[in-house]
Amino acid sequence: MIQTVVKRDGRIVGFNEQKIAAAIRKAMLTTEDGEDSELISSITDRISVKGKSQMTVEQIQDMVEDELMHSSRPEVAKVYIKYRGARTVARKAKTRDIFLEIINIKNNDVTRENANMNADTPAGMMMKFASESTKPFVDDYLLSDEAKEAVKNNYLHIHDKDYYPTKSLTCVQHPLDKILKYGFQAGHGESRPAKRIETASILGCISMETVQNEMHGGQAIPAFDYYLAPFVRKSYIEEVKTLERLMGKDYSALYDAEIDDYLDTPLEGLEGDERIRQHAINKTVERVHQAMEAFIHNMNTIHSRGGNQVVFSSINYGTDTSAEGRCVIREILKSTYEGVGNGETAIFPIQIWKKKRGLSYLPTDRNYDLYKYACQVTARRFFPNYVNLDTTYNQNDNWREDDPERYMWEVATMGCRTRVFENRFGPKTSIGRGNLSFSTINIVRLAIECMDIKDREERIAAFFAKLDNLLEVTARQLHDRMEFQKTAYVKQFPLLMSGLWIGSEKLGPDDTIASVINQGTLGIGFIGLAECLIALTGKHHGESEESQALGLKIVTYMRDRVNEFSEHYQHNYSVLATPAEGLSGRFTKYDRKKFGIIPGVTDKDYYTNSNHVPVYYKCSALHKAQVEGPYHDLTRGGHIFYVEIDGDATHNPECVMNIVDMMDKYNIGYGSVNHTRNRCLDCGYENGDGEMNVCPKCGSSNIDRLQRITGYLVGTTDRWNKAKLAELNDRVIHTNS
Repeated sequence: MIQTVVKRDGRIVGFNEQKIAAAIRKAMLTTEDGEDSELISSITDRISVKGKSQMTVEQIQDMVEDELMHSSRPEVAKVYIKYRGARTVARKAKTRDIFLEIINIKNNDVTRENANMNADTPAGMMMKFASESTKPFVDDYLLSDEAKEAVKNNYLHIHDKDYYPTKSLTCVQHPLDKILKYGFQAGHGESRPAKRIETASILGCISMETVQNEMHGGQAIPAFDYYLAPFVRKSYIEEVKTLERLMGKDYSALYDAEIDDYLDTPLEGLEGDERIRQHAINKTVERVHQAMEAFIHNMNTIHSRGGNQVVFSSINYGTDTSAEGRCVIREILKSTYEGVGNGETAIFPIQIWKKKRGLSYLPTDRNYDLYKYACQVTARRFFPNYVNLDTTYNQNDNWREDDPERYMWEVATMGCRTRVFENRFGPKTSIGRGNLSFSTINIVRLAIECMDIKDREERIAAFFAKLDNLLEVTARQLHDRMEFQKTAYVKQFPLLMSGLWIGSEKLGPDDTIASVINQGTLGIGFIGLAECLIALTGKHHGESEESQALGLKIVTYMRDRVNEFSEHYQHNYSVLATPAEGLSGRFTKYDRKKFGIIPGVTDKDYYTNSNHVPVYYKCSALHKAQVEGPYHDLTRGGHIFYVEIDGDATHNPECVMNIVDMMDKYNIGYGSVNHTRNRCLDCGYENGDGEMNVCPKCGSSNIDRLQRITGYLVGTTDRWNKAKLAELNDRVIHTNS
């Protein structure tokens, strides 16, 4: 008697005879004589009894064919065999077409799914071949029937589905202090602990590059300033010792000298120990600056994932008020402002200023001068973005200003917007944690299906019923994926699970990661709130208070259901304001095909990202903040608020400060500023003019406009897909009033 079944991916599951019955019934219904319940039952029973205790899916399907061939309905066997063959042929035909598009480097949604990846290079093509080959396997062997149907019918999108079989996790906030203190070993090499600022900078790069190859999402350093600060003092001491050797004198009393700030100042007028001390400080500042330059350069040139993609990296900083921490902050900002190569804007790392009253925001704060400078850098280089530690939901009861490790309790952000903070199974922290996986639901489609219901209350009630069902399906799908991820072994992630992921240091190489990954989060995302509201009410939330109330009700309902899922499945579920890139057009394309062009809903090539006011809607930055602000508390898996400002922002850092002030006033957790930045693709020259058709430096007309695609920058819009280009062209400036 069959008891267990070995699936094609190697998983062993309990035998379910209803799956045999369903397959036979489906084949029978396509024949002239239709369904025969008795025959279905007898064949199912015989297979269940005759089979071995454990069988593969293929072996069971072979038995079904044999039973049907020797039954009174052999024509059903032919249909069943034909169906199995057709599935294989269909998969191969679809794969062939996609492969040809990759080979011919066609600019389409397949090859431009991720603007951070160059799919035209040999390594990029290999990645796309692997990606497109893997997705059908996931559909056939890893997804439940209900999840597969939800994906097929355009209700659900499973992010990074091509990485599903690898059991990899999405992202992690690196506890870089562990690597800097103890070094690490991964693969065939090892790294010793850092002793100076240059080494610490390089190890930060190597850490993120190495783990990028073990995960399918981004990498972040949550407290860049705190982690590197000790190596500023160590480098200063090295400089003092160099002067000792040079001068033949003992300056050991200067090793622990009090330094209020590391500023490069002239030596004129200084004598004795004070002159030696300042000279050592000047040399240290120079070294820190070079280390920060190298860090930025490396993060824009070191490739991972087979050599076709730079590391999707982020760094958080701003609240270390020590002289050494301030030195790190100041020099990373200076290096960012200066640019890389020929002076162009660095795409990575995504830089995030941690705004905190008492530390880095108010004029009386120790780091206020650096905050002002950060706004100046943003006005020229887009980064840093700003995470607001003062919001009601970004605070932690463990945080104390006099705690030297207070960064442990500060929320950190990564990538486009991912936020990991709350934790049912350990400390409330971002460090050593990340997202496990996430999936996005198409709330626009649910709303379209309810549009024909005339009565408003009935229409909205029907929408919520559909939403509830889809949320259930999505929660189960994420639970299933996590159960699959749990079967991975520590040795599959040699650096990540050697202590970077919280709790992993206690595991051996042959242990599974099951006991520690519950520290991560599962994200349920959504896209197109604006279009959803237009379908339900006729207006989006930016133009109607009634629609705004309904929008908040929808996302609040999602938040409440996610909390229930967390309790039921014992996971850290969260709601994510999805940063749709390839997905922004995919959902729309299929909905338009089924429902036609619906004004305000399917009449564009994209759905609006998550809860944003539509990019084409003309309004003030203040109004946008008032509308979008309340959603940030509800979307704790990640969110972003952005403002489009006009022209060259270089001379207007106050505009950036005003936007950060709005974030503070309206309880907004994370925000950024978009503005004009033209770039010559031949020589790298940049400026912030409204338009630059010819490069004033080299005369080239090969000009591109640098822009933020979701939460990160892309060096050229050539890598943007059709939907995101359409969205870019629709973006309007948000006025000051």
